[in-house]
Amino acid sequence: MEPAIVLSISIGVVIVVITALSIYTAFGPPAKQLSDPFEDHED
Repeated sequence: MEPAIVLSISIGVVIVVITALSIYTAFGPPAKQLSDPFEDHED
């Protein structure tokens, strides 16, 4: 394979992994540990 194709696939895989990890952290079980700063400082 050409180096440009390998680089493109590698960058694509990294982007997909970061996106999947972000969605899992935001909406999965770890989301219960997150705090909402707007709810912490209600007027």
